[in-house]
Amino acid sequence: MSPRANPASRRTSLRGSAPIFAALGDETRLYLIAVLCSKGAMSIAQLTAGTAITRQAVTKHLQVLAHTGLVRDVKLGRERLWEFEPAQLEEARRSLDVIARQWDCALAKLKSVVER
Repeated sequence: MSPRANPASRRTSLRGSAPIFAALGDETRLYLIAVLCSKGAMSIAQLTAGTAITRQAVTKHLQVLAHTGLVRDVKLGRERLWEFEPAQLEEARRSLDVIARQWDCALAKLKSVVER
């Protein structure tokens, strides 16, 4: 998306990423994403092992992450494993790229004004 793109379409694109950023804004959810990224699919018992986080808390956090599409659960027999879904994080990264390009454009304009 170019820096000169329609502001309404930019806003719509960024609005779609807002729930992702909101979900990642919580320290526990960010921790869960980091663990799932580095270790792969894990059960709730594995995610809570060695932490002070309860299984109920992890379940609620995983449900928030699943609602945004950042994680998904996979049933393996009687066990339920949770795994990271990178597609939504890529969408959020693209939104940040749009913002970065806008800043680059604004800074270039400022530089040209200051150097006159």
